[in-house]
Amino acid sequence: MRIAIDIDSTLHHHWPLVAAAAKRRFGVDLPYDEQLPSAERRLTDEELLRAIEDTHADVAIAGAVPYPDAVETVNAWHDAGHEVHVMSHRPLRSVAATRRWLEAIGLRYDDLWCGDDKVAHARERGVGLLIDDSPATLRRAVDAGMVAATLRHPWNEGVRDVIVAGDWRELGRALAPVLSGDRGAAGRRP
Repeated sequence: MRIAIDIDSTLHHHWPLVAAAAKRRFGVDLPYDEQLPSAERRLTDEELLRAIEDTHADVAIAGAVPYPDAVETVNAWHDAGHEVHVMSHRPLRSVAATRRWLEAIGLRYDDLWCGDDKVAHARERGVGLLIDDSPATLRRAVDAGMVAATLRHPWNEGVRDVIVAGDWRELGRALAPVLSGDRGAAGRRP
């Protein structure tokens, strides 16, 4: 199976980097557990994008620490013959630093892509499983006929028809039936 995997808040805990950038740039606290879809926004869209841009600087990318079991789980899928496509909304200027980071953490993958429309790119590549944290991306993947999966975050709690796990070990177990060819066997959030 072809698997597309996001980076930020999927392979590593991205929110602390965003929160630190928001505090540094704008003096605003952005506690992780308050990042609910219904919560009042403390930053404008433009301010949030500027904070996220800070997290895509080469030094920030190099310092990211993968979630426990993320690299081992993805590598096991790759070793089992699945194609791994790492896809991110990071800007193109981040590709070299991201490639260095993936090599440094030892993640085996077939393709790295950065751009604006992950779902369209995943469809072009024939991806059957997309792992991401964004509710909008997850919904679009499901609508495009892909199996979608995510790690549980406050901002994606309400997403439906998506496989949800608390960590990478649980995600690996939940996706095992899908990766063995039974798309309907994996438990999904009702």
